[in-house]
Amino acid sequence: MAETKTVHSPLVTYASVLSLLTLCPPFVTLLWYTMVHADGSVRQTWDFLKQHGLQGFINIWPRPTAFSWKIIACYAAFEAALQLLLPGKRVEGPISPKGNRPVYKANGMAAYTVTMVTYLSLWWFGIFNPSIVYDHLGEIFSALVFGSLVFCIFLYIKGHLAPSSTDSGSSGNIIIDFYWGMELYPRIGKSFDIKVFTNCRFGMMSWAVLALTYCIKQYEQNGKVADSMLVNTILMLVYVTKFFWWEAGYWNTMDIAHDRAGFYICWGCLVWVPSVYTSPGMYLVNHPVNLGLQLALYILAAGVLSIYVNYDCDRQRQEFRRTNGKCLVWGKAPSKIVASYTTTSGESKTSLLLTSGWWGLSRHFHYVPEILAALLWTVPALFNHFLPYFYVIFLTILLFDRAKRDDDRCGSKYGKYWRLYCEKVRYRIVPGIY
Repeated sequence: MAETKTVHSPLVTYASVLSLLTLCPPFVTLLWYTMVHADGSVRQTWDFLKQHGLQGFINIWPRPTAFSWKIIACYAAFEAALQLLLPGKRVEGPISPKGNRPVYKANGMAAYTVTMVTYLSLWWFGIFNPSIVYDHLGEIFSALVFGSLVFCIFLYIKGHLAPSSTDSGSSGNIIIDFYWGMELYPRIGKSFDIKVFTNCRFGMMSWAVLALTYCIKQYEQNGKVADSMLVNTILMLVYVTKFFWWEAGYWNTMDIAHDRAGFYICWGCLVWVPSVYTSPGMYLVNHPVNLGLQLALYILAAGVLSIYVNYDCDRQRQEFRRTNGKCLVWGKAPSKIVASYTTTSGESKTSLLLTSGWWGLSRHFHYVPEILAALLWTVPALFNHFLPYFYVIFLTILLFDRAKRDDDRCGSKYGKYWRLYCEKVRYRIVPGIY
């Protein structure tokens, strides 16, 4: 098998593995417990753990139940069926390092629509009450923690015994292979893409499903939905709708085209997204805030605008690449740099670097509206507690780190052309500041 290139040194990789395995699973439980049972107060949870110690933590960790496994199995089977059976346009992904070009069926928007309509219909007609999901949330998260670990073991074994393409290989180290993954495009059969399922149809879809769940739970509990919850839910749903509208573009990003399917990416999509990304709504269930019509509309409008700008940044660059620079950017011919580089096989190639439009403001300007959107769907919770803002802080650190790593990688790839690009587009993320 070909060797796997690791992103970090073995030491950093081992530290990351140990951190994810030992810190993230208990954090998911503590986040849920604090939001649902400790009034959103980190101090209250801390005082409880200080008083009761390790045994107290063991007591609050929910055990996966048969019901939680049933919920997860039904949801996963439903999304897998939609991925396989719904019609969609044939879309080709980028050429892989081994020269393969993956082919997808772009039916994400249809799957998203069917999922939302089905979930709301089950509630509306009294067949299934989404409040039950909230009531068993701790057990469901606990089951996801353990279930996704087993799933990652399956991916590791499959990568060794039955890889789907030549874009696979071992580094010779079991920990690194398990963490970073063995395969770039693992599939079951010819048509069921595992990363599309974990990242998009399970992870991102669960974000929308849980956002609706929290809103319905508050309605069932209080007989009404606070405007703060409405703003939070609408903005999250707009963001996820934007994602599925743009899903074919996502298949060209680092998550799909560069990161292999291992613990690193799959655990995050199966567990971290449904628990951490939805946490502001989880908090608002028991902490309704009355913003007033005017403030609610201001926050909603600012949030929708941020999500639109985030989408338009990606659309602008995608159109620029699709047309090989022969398009208009903000009504004018785009400003660009033609950058030459040499591949690992010694072949000379060129890329176009866009230096106008959104991409002339900063090298990663699209992260600004993404962070703003996350802040705007969290701010309806106001500022009584810190924990609802954990996702915003996590996202900011993640994106700033990603921007630096991307710049370092591009600097290494393009050399003098990247230095020229940085002279022309001076700021990394925030225009005029950073």
